Amino acid sequence: MINIRKATQEDIGTLYDLMIAIARHHGQEQYVLTNKEELLKSGFTEPSKFGALIAEFNGKVAGYVSYTWNYSIWLGGDYMNIDDLFVWEEYRGKQIGEKLMQEAKEICEKKNIQRIRWEVEKDNLGAIKFYERLGAEFKTKGIFKWSVA
Repeated sequence: MINIRKATQEDIGTLYDLMIAIARHHGQEQYVLTNKEELLKSGFTEPSKFGALIAEFNGKVAGYVSYTWNYSIWLGGDYMNIDDLFVWEEYRGKQIGEKLMQEAKEICEKKNIQRIRWEVEKDNLGAIKFYERLGAEFKTKGIFKWSVA
């Protein structure tokens, strides 16, 4: 059975482990600069800077989705930006990723948010296919990062 729930401060260790796992999966572990204390401070005190949902399968942590809220001047309103979606390999193919995304969508519907946005590598064809099955539209756009400190 799949259970999706909001992450709590008691989940900080689990959340951090999931973040490291997705970073490792993409060969980007060196880019994770945060730590558990920062996650606790930024996600579980007011105002929180991010949200996260934890998926459990038969009582065991199977994956997560994390998100932030942003404002679009073109849209004229807020939108959800998904930071990470990750499911442990042993739980893939069990609709856990879909359930996490559907719960994120429901959060937006309750808040009258009209858009969810996220990034995916253009060669990650499995993920693109998955997101398109959900009804999402793939847009190709370059992303720049400019380190200023």
